[in-house]
Amino acid sequence: MNRLPISKRVQILSLLCEGSSMRSVSRLVDVSINTVTRELVLAGQACADFHDRTVRNVQSKRVRCDEIWSFVEMKEARARQKKHERPERVGDTWTWTGIDADSKLLISWFIGSRGADAANTFMRDVASRLVNRVQLTTDGHRAYLDAVEAAFGGDIDYAMLVKMYGTPPEGERRYTPPVCLSAESRIVHGNPDRDHINTSYVERANLTMRMHMRRFTRLTNAFSKKFENHCHMVALYAAWYNFVRIHKTLRVTPAMESGVVDHLFSFEDLAGIVDEWEANRENE
Repeated sequence: MNRLPISKRVQILSLLCEGSSMRSVSRLVDVSINTVTRELVLAGQACADFHDRTVRNVQSKRVRCDEIWSFVEMKEARARQKKHERPERVGDTWTWTGIDADSKLLISWFIGSRGADAANTFMRDVASRLVNRVQLTTDGHRAYLDAVEAAFGGDIDYAMLVKMYGTPPEGERRYTPPVCLSAESRIVHGNPDRDHINTSYVERANLTMRMHMRRFTRLTNAFSKKFENHCHMVALYAAWYNFVRIHKTLRVTPAMESGVVDHLFSFEDLAGIVDEWEANRENE
């Protein structure tokens, strides 16, 4: 198969991770939109495989988990109106994320609904990547309760941070998000340190995710049109965030800080990971 020069492939991957839309990438790099899509799909599959193999046996003390909303093709209200004619995998889509509070490593991510099945799948994956007992903090979403119990059993110090939201004092305005009126920490299991019961780090990491992927931008037509491509973009972003992007506070990448790897990756390295994954797939 004909492949683009490495310089153009690197340019495509870097622009996608810096928040450019796929069509703007095609214009900037001077390639077709189909070429950009192909590079995204290959990179997403390779990066998901690389993350699954590499982010293992993580030594962590404190883990934070949260969910970030987006949608595929149409919002949930419109999707429900279609009833039996509703296409598969459209509507509201939630990306579950779990990070290490100290190294800021994105330990695990999962894309699906906000229900119990998704919570169980996500928490089991988080647990499988850790090697020691950790203190876990989530928001007050009830799906976490059974999911954490099923994934960790009694080997966890778990607390919820339950936040109460309301309209701004000056009154409700269109497109204005609700403000946090209060926050209450609730110990669910074990003996978590109350000084470290918070979700600030993972919420800030989710903001970084929203800013660096165009399809997460609110109130635009840049939303994902296909569920699969949504997953591929998140996989590419996770590899970039963990292995390529230097954290301004840590001055190294999260993967280096956590000890998962001992060197800085570049976009050329990501392109090499894609080539290696593609070669292994052809040899199977």
